[in-house]
Formats: sequence, C-alpha cells, structure tokens
Amino acid sequence: MGKKLYVGNLPFSVTEQALQQIFAQAGSVESVRIITDRDTGRAKGFAFVEMVSDQDAATAISTLNGKEYEGRALTVAEARPQASQGEGGSRGHQGARRSGGGSGSGGRKRW
Repeated sequence: MGKKLYVGNLPFSVTEQALQQIFAQAGSVESVRIITDRDTGRAKGFAFVEMVSDQDAATAISTLNGKEYEGRALTVAEARPQASQGEGGSRGHQGARRSGGGSGSGGRKRW
C-alpha cells in the first residue's frame, strides 16, 4: 500500500482524471478520490491521492505543494489518519444534550 496525500485548495471543476495526470508527473498514482458533498454531489475543494511508493509521495509533496492550478495554489501534504467513529462522537449526538432556556449562554446548557 502506498502513501495517501491530502490535496487541498482545488477548484471545484477539477476531475479525478486531471489530478491523476498532475500527480503522475511526480510518480506512479495508485488512486484518486475527490471528496464531494453527500447531499449535493458538488466537490468540496479537496481530494486524496494515493501514490504507489513513499518516494513518489515525497516527490509529489515537494514538487506540487504551492503549485498553481487553475489560478489556485495547491496544498499537498501527507494525509493524517482518519479518526475512528468512537473517538469524538458525532455532532448529532452532542446536539441531543442541548437544552433550551437560560440566559447568557445562548440557550445552551453547559455540562
């Protein structure tokens, strides 16, 4: 398994094929995944690119981070591991603990 890279500050019009071509200049690309909004399907402006080797990933970071693409300076960095579902809860769960009323706290009760 290769090294996964975070690619940010992407124009919303970018395609996976275009990212594949850009990153292929740095080495062998294993996969490309543009992150989209699950409700609208619209790109969120970032993606994950997996390079075949650590060396290819390092080359991609050094050559593509800050490089301009369609008027935007790309952010390319090693992706951080995804947090598991159990580590922080979900926003929906936290919202269930709120209660109305009270003054000075915007209607939120502090626990």
